Amino acid sequence: MFNVTGLDNWRFREAQGDEWLSAEVPGCVHTDLLRHGKIPDPFIGTNEEKVQWIDKQDWIYEAHFEMSVEQLQCPCVELVLEGLDTYAEVKVNGHPVLSANNMFRMWRRDVKAWVQQGENRLEIAFRSPIAEDVPKLEQLGYALPAPNDQSEAGGLADKKVSVFARKAPYHYGWDWGPRLVTSGIWREVRVEAWSGLIVRDLFIRQDEISAEGARLTAVAEIENAGEIREADLRISADGREWSKPVRLLKGRQTVDLELYMEQPKLWWCRGLGEPHLYTFAAELVERDEGAVIAEKTVKTGLRSIRLVRERDVAGESFYFELNGVPVFAKGANHIPNDSFAPEVTRERYRHEIASAAASHMNMLRVWGGGIYEEDVFYELCDEYGLLIWQDFMFACSMYPGDQAFLDNVAKEAEDNIKRLRNHPCIALWCGNNEIDSAWAHYEEKGGWGWKKDYTPAQRERLWSDYETLFHRILPEVVHSWSPQTAYWPSSPLIGLSGDRNQHAHPSSTAGDVHYWGVWHASEPFENYHVHVGRFMSEYGFQSFPEYRSVRAYAEENDLELESAVMLAHQKNGAGNRLIKEYMERYMREPKDFKAFLPMSQILQAEAMKMAIEAHRRRKPYCMGTLYWQMNDCWPVASWSSMDYFGRWKALQYTAKRSFADVLLSVADTEQGNKELHIVNDTLKPVQGTLRLTLLHIRGSKAIREEDIQVEQQANAAGPVHILPADKWLNGLNPAEHMLVARLIQNGEPVASCEVYFADTKEMDLPQPNIEVIEVQGSGGSSFNLLSDVLARHVWLSADQEGIFSDNHLDLAPGIPKTVGFLALGRGSSAFEAASPGKLTVRSLLDWIQD
Repeated sequence: MFNVTGLDNWRFREAQGDEWLSAEVPGCVHTDLLRHGKIPDPFIGTNEEKVQWIDKQDWIYEAHFEMSVEQLQCPCVELVLEGLDTYAEVKVNGHPVLSANNMFRMWRRDVKAWVQQGENRLEIAFRSPIAEDVPKLEQLGYALPAPNDQSEAGGLADKKVSVFARKAPYHYGWDWGPRLVTSGIWREVRVEAWSGLIVRDLFIRQDEISAEGARLTAVAEIENAGEIREADLRISADGREWSKPVRLLKGRQTVDLELYMEQPKLWWCRGLGEPHLYTFAAELVERDEGAVIAEKTVKTGLRSIRLVRERDVAGESFYFELNGVPVFAKGANHIPNDSFAPEVTRERYRHEIASAAASHMNMLRVWGGGIYEEDVFYELCDEYGLLIWQDFMFACSMYPGDQAFLDNVAKEAEDNIKRLRNHPCIALWCGNNEIDSAWAHYEEKGGWGWKKDYTPAQRERLWSDYETLFHRILPEVVHSWSPQTAYWPSSPLIGLSGDRNQHAHPSSTAGDVHYWGVWHASEPFENYHVHVGRFMSEYGFQSFPEYRSVRAYAEENDLELESAVMLAHQKNGAGNRLIKEYMERYMREPKDFKAFLPMSQILQAEAMKMAIEAHRRRKPYCMGTLYWQMNDCWPVASWSSMDYFGRWKALQYTAKRSFADVLLSVADTEQGNKELHIVNDTLKPVQGTLRLTLLHIRGSKAIREEDIQVEQQANAAGPVHILPADKWLNGLNPAEHMLVARLIQNGEPVASCEVYFADTKEMDLPQPNIEVIEVQGSGGSSFNLLSDVLARHVWLSADQEGIFSDNHLDLAPGIPKTVGFLALGRGSSAFEAASPGKLTVRSLLDWIQD
């Protein structure tokens, strides 16, 4: 027997108060208070500062549940808590059953001794994470580095306590997110009553995978509540079946069953093939009666994936090989989709994952300052064919090394690896974000300047604690529970050399690189061509969200760069200044603040286009480019390509073009010529005609046209033609002319790019007349765009929520482009054609000063 009782009718109160209010579970204190009108919306205006009192209080949640006679007759009655945030005492009918201290762990307790027939009461008392952890800081005697912990905003002065809590680091603030330190029941709570046998866990270990055959091991964790039982373990998938007799002792045990599948359908990431998924079912079958007495199913995809680090003439490779094929990783870094994680619905997750797939991405990095994501996130990545670089939840800080903390982390890692290990999308487990390079133990003057604040003895202790956690405990847990998955200690990192050659730098020729010279150091965009590593796992540039997103948190009178509201929604101290500084460097002045918003997006998109294509042109030296960042946790100016409301910024459209599986890209040579490259991520060679058309920016008549036969090998990149600018222009004004390059196969263009001979700032752009003509038979969802002159950064907007197939695009004079409007599809589809409603078309000239 197996029976599950869900809990509803939750209520909560402040521990020192007596007013009970209804609560939503999963949820948190902040969202419950907001629903009752007890606090202002923290995402609006400067309200964030008005809710900082919440994390200093203790809170109590309670619910009632019914237990039947049949349930009570079961030998096992367990309370299951999928996620408690964070310090909590749990009581059933007044009896203590659990003391929780880790947001990222799942808790299961036998409560049979404390439940009764009829009504039962569950109470969860949450202690203030601030009150809990301040004494730990005082006991340690010195602060641990945690520069993103916004303790001052929380009224704590310099007391940065985030490092002591196994809780989402971003709750304490980050340079794109607010300080909203939550408490609450953030994942499901239920009561399970059962007898007999139960399959606790089923892991399909992938021992050896190829197109010819898959050698697997089904690892079933079984618990027996009664006496010794004889049964058959039966595993089935795709019409195939395997079985073995098992003798099950009382208690918990693990049973292995070897499986072999001939010619399996492999799981591929987007762009390389179908992300095929199998459903594996485990059944325990009564030996005599043949009845199924326990069962469990899991979904997984069969694939071999490995991190390839091999010495070569340039240093050491760093890339992922999927089913024997080297993969150039294209994508972004993912942060939580909301400051209040339980608010993220399946549809919000699907919008993000579908957007990534539609943008030709094949990888997301789940960054270490957030959460181990919900199951649905990984299910969608499996379905859409997105690989996941998975960080453990440690970022930009040094952490305690006491045994209780380390043991807690080891259990956290075990829980999450076991939960996620069947997902074929998981490509890598990474220990932490940026700590190795920030501390830079082997470079006295390296890193972020942390070491200078500590004595030699303290330094050694901190580094010893770091090595224990990230070089011993976490890799051991990964190896124990998911032995086929690679572990990388820190991002970025060159490799564990035990000397100064361990710490990554912008020009590392091994490991992965975070390059932030552009932005934090005000370096020019052109440095993206200079600093190209083997795998670019972070780099980025900020922009504001669009006007209607800004108006969700600001009034009209707040719309100026230095207003209190704009500064409250810009968490990077130098952010607004840097956007303005770079804009003055590369663009004309926007006419007003409303124009500044899209201009900031254009600036961001241009920077990221330069970076992405520089990385892709260096394939196979560089084999990955993951920009910072995909999404936002609240409405804010940030590095995201898609704002909090899921609206694509200009960068998302640019990334879609620059991540295309077949890319035509232009680079400037030292001699001032234009070098055209074909980047081919497909597994077939590309052959075709490169058609070059020279145009005046004010006229559609071709001045010169030339066809060149070109080809690029499968899964390769390189130059296919050098275009001598002086010869093509032949004395013509560079600022008044452009070239359109199109790669044509079988009469159809498969890739294209615009080639400019002068910077945008130098061009005297004419006012375009842009025609928008509905495509017949499209049902009002598709349009041809045509301009009489060059129109730069053409932006389409609709009064319906959705995306365009292309946007933030350049229209060369007389060359049409077709654009469709798409809404998020229903069911399994990603995006579906839809009517945009009212369509508005603008271009760069609509936003700049006359």
